[in-house]
Amino acid sequence: MSYQIIAPSANVPASTSIGPFCVIGENVVLGENVVLGVGCVLGDGSSVGAGSVLGNYVSIGARGHLGARTRIGDHTTIYPQVELGEDGFIGSNSSIGRLPKAAATSTVKAQADLSPLQMGNGYTIGCSVVLYAGTSYADSAFIGDGALVRERCSIGQNVVIGSGVAVENDTKIGSFTKIQTGSYITAYMEIEERVFIAPMVTTTNDNYMGRTEKRFKAIKGATIQRGARVGGGAILLPGINVAPETFVAAGALITKDTTEKRVLKGFPAKDLRAVPEEELLPPEK
Repeated sequence: MSYQIIAPSANVPASTSIGPFCVIGENVVLGENVVLGVGCVLGDGSSVGAGSVLGNYVSIGARGHLGARTRIGDHTTIYPQVELGEDGFIGSNSSIGRLPKAAATSTVKAQADLSPLQMGNGYTIGCSVVLYAGTSYADSAFIGDGALVRERCSIGQNVVIGSGVAVENDTKIGSFTKIQTGSYITAYMEIEERVFIAPMVTTTNDNYMGRTEKRFKAIKGATIQRGARVGGGAILLPGINVAPETFVAAGALITKDTTEKRVLKGFPAKDLRAVPEEELLPPEK
């Protein structure tokens, strides 16, 4: 006895390997040489590209799409209508494309009409990662173990979001930016391309810290412009502009807008010197 449930309308090639206790819904389409581990559940209208391998107890929601050669670890959930590109990897116990549920006192209210999560090709997503609906990722995104990325964000090509990083809602991250372990990226930020953010950086967006109605119009995270570098443990106050190629030293407190190509150090930070020419990025073409 196979202990499998496969809907009559599902397209399951003979080359598919299906573990025990799998459930394959109506109109599911599987590519050639797909491997399903024990207890996988594929919702109605979902599809899995050729050569993909799903671990044990993986769930794909209705009309979810996995591109070819996708590999997914055990106990991971792909929510309905999620679009994942080709040649991707997702570790175990991750939650991809879930809808947010805000606290009653949150300044961000839950939205039921968010677009599904979209992920480009060649991505890597670690174990125990939570990625919300309404966010899009360009090709070659890297999301480390235990990271969280909220809704309505835009993530550029080759972005690295390290282990334990939290990226809050309505934030834009430009291509080739690296955000290292444990950093907190607050809501309503804009981070341009080729920015480097070291471990344990803290960004903020509310000068009123939850008091008075004024805060709702004033909430804004920092803008970090192209090529800026922010050292470990630095703190950025709400709404400031970190100019292109700024170098923020480790542990600095940035309380006001910075000047392009300058080194800042201290608590609060003071302008120290120019960034050496050999450290600057090549001009944009």
